Amino acid sequence: MKTLFTSLLILIFPVSSLASGQTGEALDLTGETIGILSLIIFSLAYLLVMAEEFTHLRKSKPVLLAAGIIWAMIATVYASHGMPHAAEVAVRHNFLEFSELMMFLLVAMTYINALEERRVFEALRSWLVRKGFGFRQLFWLTGILAFFISPIADNLTTALLMCAVVLAVGGDNRKFILLACINIVVAANAGGAFSPFGDITTLMVWQKGIVDFGTFFALFIPSVVNFVIPAAIMHFAIPDMHPEASDEVTTMKRGARRIILLFLLTISTAVSFHNFLHLPPVLGMMTGLAYLQFFGYYLKKTFDKDIPDSGEHGDLMDPALPAPFDIFNKVARAEWDTLLFFYGVILAVGGLGFIGYLSLASEVMYAQWGATNANVAVGVLSAIVDNIPVMFAVLTMMPDMSMGQWLLVTLTAGVGGSMLSIGSAAGVALMGQARGKYTFVGHLKWTPVIALGYAASIWVHLLVNDSYFALPALGIAAGG
Repeated sequence: MKTLFTSLLILIFPVSSLASGQTGEALDLTGETIGILSLIIFSLAYLLVMAEEFTHLRKSKPVLLAAGIIWAMIATVYASHGMPHAAEVAVRHNFLEFSELMMFLLVAMTYINALEERRVFEALRSWLVRKGFGFRQLFWLTGILAFFISPIADNLTTALLMCAVVLAVGGDNRKFILLACINIVVAANAGGAFSPFGDITTLMVWQKGIVDFGTFFALFIPSVVNFVIPAAIMHFAIPDMHPEASDEVTTMKRGARRIILLFLLTISTAVSFHNFLHLPPVLGMMTGLAYLQFFGYYLKKTFDKDIPDSGEHGDLMDPALPAPFDIFNKVARAEWDTLLFFYGVILAVGGLGFIGYLSLASEVMYAQWGATNANVAVGVLSAIVDNIPVMFAVLTMMPDMSMGQWLLVTLTAGVGGSMLSIGSAAGVALMGQARGKYTFVGHLKWTPVIALGYAASIWVHLLVNDSYFALPALGIAAGG
């Protein structure tokens, strides 16, 4: 029982095995007071993360504190054993991993904020609202849009956009809003699973060099199954009604379409840098940020075109007028709490791995349970805790798996969080947006249906992608 409990804890806590290797020696502290105390500290921090909805304590705060305490204890122990720089080397390696992902996500968030400021998402929402779709039509339409938008934008932004549509037309029909929100969460998570840009977990696998860009799309059919099966069952519970259409019209701001094209060009640049020049994808994303910066400069210099009859009024500094486009405002509006949470998770769990828990977890899960069972368990666990630390654990364990198994764990980590409303950022955000109408208990009632879709997607992956199970993963084939 102790071994099982420890393995589950380790799966939550990613590890940096490379950092250990760089020091030449690594102390096994798993049975020492520092190891047990570190587990307790991180567990308490993560309990606060999971209780964010109730405590309103931002999730970055407890993990940042936990990371600092854990590494301070590690450094003290290693210094007492005559290895004062061992912890420093390990921390620098963990920080490098964080910085690459952080800058990649920062560029993506900046583009999303720019599109939001140009009213791209609001224009889509108002178009859907005024079309007068029935509840069942809207249920499928918002789900399908969430499925196909999330591979490009993140699943959180996609879910919030579609939820705004549902709330606008749902009115007081709580049953429709609940089922539509569940469908949106499932669709957004499923859509993000087959694209390197759709979820942080897929981004991590891609940046690690284990799966190349095109291979992710082998998960498209399993992802469709994961979304369609629960939606098809919930369809019959949707009220067959037609809400009153709205005449609301929202027009996108100048430059909106060009920013969409620049975002697609940025993604293409990142893929090209990685595939053809063998450079980190983050370098392509940062180059793409320059595209937006130069276009933002143009929008700012031609701001008078955004003001009707600006020549007559003359005063462009009037506070009642819209503000000119400022790229650094878009950077400032990034989800800094999420980015700092990401830092805290990587550093804290990297410390737990440096203590020595990785080898135990890897032995129990991938040697004793087998790769398929372990990867299915990863998805179930990601419904309870965030899928980011879960995937980091697998990546730093780096088990010797085929390409098919790496695709499987990418799928399960991406869609497993849909089984509970707290299992993904999309679900947590929608509980806040549709407070009282989309709830944990309401989602839980449909968990068996969502779990059916989860199991079916795994079965379909094993069936249609069986050829990938004979291929080695790219990172492992290249020597890790």
